Amino acid sequence: MAKIRGAVVVDTERCKGCGVCIPACPQDVLGLAAEVNKKGYNYAEMKNPEACIGCSNCAIVCPDGVISVYKVKVA
Repeated sequence: MAKIRGAVVVDTERCKGCGVCIPACPQDVLGLAAEVNKKGYNYAEMKNPEACIGCSNCAIVCPDGVISVYKVKVA
């Protein structure tokens, strides 16, 4: 049986780096990037992608709606 893993996609140019998504993740997957976007914000990114379970908590709490979560089958 195939294992399901989550994949978080952040619109890095629209993310304002508020960090609300980071504590919402039960698997400690997200963190703020060292780089900044065009607006000067450190955007959210997957720091530990292998741990993502695709729960979508990060997307639900994002005040700007810049996070999408997909479920991917892993062989």
